[in-house]
Amino acid sequence: MADNSSKSPPPAPLTLDAAIALSRWARGLSANELAQVRQGTIERHIDAGGFICRKGEPASCWIGVIDGLAKMSSDWVTGKTASYAGIPTGGWFGEGSLMKTELRRYDVIALRDTRVACMKRETFHWLLDHSIAFNHAMIEQINERLGQFIGLLESERLLDTDARVARCLSAMYNPVLYPGQNPQLSISQEEIGNLAGVSRQRVNRSLKILEDAGFLHIEYGGLKILDLDGLRSFGG
Repeated sequence: MADNSSKSPPPAPLTLDAAIALSRWARGLSANELAQVRQGTIERHIDAGGFICRKGEPASCWIGVIDGLAKMSSDWVTGKTASYAGIPTGGWFGEGSLMKTELRRYDVIALRDTRVACMKRETFHWLLDHSIAFNHAMIEQINERLGQFIGLLESERLLDTDARVARCLSAMYNPVLYPGQNPQLSISQEEIGNLAGVSRQRVNRSLKILEDAGFLHIEYGGLKILDLDGLRSFGG
């Protein structure tokens, strides 16, 4: 019988407090500001396929992914779906709708069982009123989000499917929007297809092309990113 005593136990799930403390926007907050954030933030669990938020509903909170994977998209009356971005662990979204006091302009769907942090609107605006560091973080985040969507528009209009898959993967390593991502990316080909807007079979072909180019290595249950810069520039 194999001796499993040397195997390391799986890491403990990240707590809500730890997720807040590790967030890039929280680094410049004072102890009092962090206490206000913790008091005004709750955790929710969303089953795979469930809506984290829906297009047309009031923006009542700022949302961060504690653990899991989500897709930002919109469904049109024609039956078509536009995929905007994948949101991995550590990503926060929805600040624009909160600042403009408007209805959500997109759906966010959990692609797997996902835990999210929900910061109340009142807490979010309290931070804007009291923390210069938080304001700077929001300016940087919105600027990065704008760049991400300009890149998405370029990808949809100018790049082929293989390059779109490459850009979809590299987008999840944005150091401002999704800091601290591990090169070992736990993601299925079906999830990549959902994010890139292509079939799982087509994703499989694209991943093999990217692997042959030396940008990534396909592993059981995910990928290992070997050349992030190569992914970002592939096909461009």
